[in-house]
Amino acid sequence: MKADSERPERRELVELAGLLAPCHGYNPTALQGVRILRTEALLHDIPVLYKPGAVFVLQGRKQGLLEGEVYLYDEEHYLAVSVPVPFRMESVASAARPLLAVYVEFDMRLAAEIASEVSAGRSEPTAGRVRGLVSSRMEPSIEDVVLRLLRALRDPVELAVLGGSILRELHYRVLVGPQGGAMISALQQRGRSGRIVQSLARLRETYASQIAVAALASEAGMSVPSYHVHFKALTGSSPMQYVKAMRLHEARLMIARQDRTIAEVAASVGYASPAQFSRDFKRHFRRTASEEAKWVRRHLGELA
Repeated sequence: MKADSERPERRELVELAGLLAPCHGYNPTALQGVRILRTEALLHDIPVLYKPGAVFVLQGRKQGLLEGEVYLYDEEHYLAVSVPVPFRMESVASAARPLLAVYVEFDMRLAAEIASEVSAGRSEPTAGRVRGLVSSRMEPSIEDVVLRLLRALRDPVELAVLGGSILRELHYRVLVGPQGGAMISALQQRGRSGRIVQSLARLRETYASQIAVAALASEAGMSVPSYHVHFKALTGSSPMQYVKAMRLHEARLMIARQDRTIAEVAASVGYASPAQFSRDFKRHFRRTASEEAKWVRRHLGELA
């Protein structure tokens, strides 16, 4: 039996990804929400915060660590993200064998529509504990749709005719995969976990404002202790740790773009004190803001 890397489909996936990602860092594609990462760097203990979607590593290896649990996403596994959660990541790559990965950010309206159709078409309700991250094996059906997506991205006519339907199918394949129950539960926002998912969506919109945990708990219909327990179970963080991580990751992107001063960035993400912002930033990323900006541009490119 051929090794996975020797299969024609796998070779074509890697070849297409390499052609579509000629530059170091994140490369844009003609489809909104789809980008391809090329990196030769060996990375360790890097803080990340992914938006809902999926990451397909076609060459190389990544793994995430959250609350002592390891989430592998490599040539045989992909990572599905149902809600944004801050975690630490490491990756394996080299100049001879760069890491190539396809990042697909979910169209949340499309994902919710598919989740509703999947649930309606099943005799029993789709059930699953809401989880922020799930690592799943790269099944042939998933590999096939990723391959067709990359082929379409190389052909403007094929992309115009089939791109939208292929992307819809990819959403569907992820949502009916092993992690589908957990992701559909997150999208349908039912029960206490669903109320936490709603709370996270609200935090995405208001993270730069003053945040009161008591108000968040009240909106979720929970006591403060209960809110803390359910919030940490889903995200691995306390509410205020989560807000801080969100602020710092947003600030990191602003700083990398070099269009604002550190003080302006600090204020725009909700910090009253630039000095406190600088302390928190260095504690989280283990580099100063200016050092991190250089690192982001060197390793992740303009689409970080």
